[in-house]
Amino acid sequence: MFDTIKLEKGLYSITGKSFTQALESLDPDSNYIGTEYEGLDAFERQLKRFDIKIAGKNSDKVEKFFLSTESAVLFPEYVRRTIKEGMDEASILGYISASVSYVDSIDFNSMVISENTDPSTADQLAAIPYHTVALNTTPSDIQKYGRGLKFSYESIRKQRIDTLGVILKRLGAMISKEINVAAISTVTTGLTPDSISGDSITYGELAAFFSSMADCNMTTLVCSPAVLATIVSMTEMKNSQYDYLSSGVVKTPFGIELVKCNGLSDDTAVGLDKTCAIETVFGTDVIVDYDKLISNQCTEIYATVSVGFSKIIDGSIRTTEIAD
Repeated sequence: MFDTIKLEKGLYSITGKSFTQALESLDPDSNYIGTEYEGLDAFERQLKRFDIKIAGKNSDKVEKFFLSTESAVLFPEYVRRTIKEGMDEASILGYISASVSYVDSIDFNSMVISENTDPSTADQLAAIPYHTVALNTTPSDIQKYGRGLKFSYESIRKQRIDTLGVILKRLGAMISKEINVAAISTVTTGLTPDSISGDSITYGELAAFFSSMADCNMTTLVCSPAVLATIVSMTEMKNSQYDYLSSGVVKTPFGIELVKCNGLSDDTAVGLDKTCAIETVFGTDVIVDYDKLISNQCTEIYATVSVGFSKIIDGSIRTTEIAD
């Protein structure tokens, strides 16, 4: 059972396994089917074991993690999960990535696809057009992104865990916002933007931009908060509120999902086909310094993640620029 497992910091350093995966190998979820613990993962069962409440009105204080040497081992995973939760909430990668993968490397070779636009034919003995795929000879970089938090242990030991969680989520959100901008910047480098005259985009120009993607279908429009506000305030968008209320996503009448990207230029919008536009490659998941965090006198938290991007299909991404 989960209450007999010996917790030690070595569980963080098992090659190829996260802390929770290491716990899971010792305490499989399958053992709890049909019990009160079904639906909890191995880490959450350990929180139950040590009666550590991380959320809600009865949330414990941070020092609860450090009542024993074993419960202290759980603190780095709590920090990592909470930062990652903040990252996920602020990330646009789920709206723009056609594929997501992980590699153990500092770079990766993306695929280069040459599409044959000759018409298909069913004539007997006629050659069927084919596409060619090769690896890019120039590797794509995987960049590290991170943020740190410095504090005195005395300043947080009596704080509620869920209050610390707000700060950690904010840390994760700031990391994601940098990654969001980097993703869009990477895949639009070298593209010539369409030009829109005037100081703002009109509904007619938005529709024309949507239809400008010839061989792909524009599914997503990424824009700054200012451009998003302009689009949502259009008379033609009056029914978009129902899309938001039902799914949490704003859509145009012709089906484009509108995605806000803080940090993107206020005169630029990026349209893409989510099904084939962007490859996202992680070199690492979210990493925290577990060794320092296990100490009950820890004074700093650092979190990093490594990720890179590449464009998959030419023509799957277009940009438009408002020319004042």
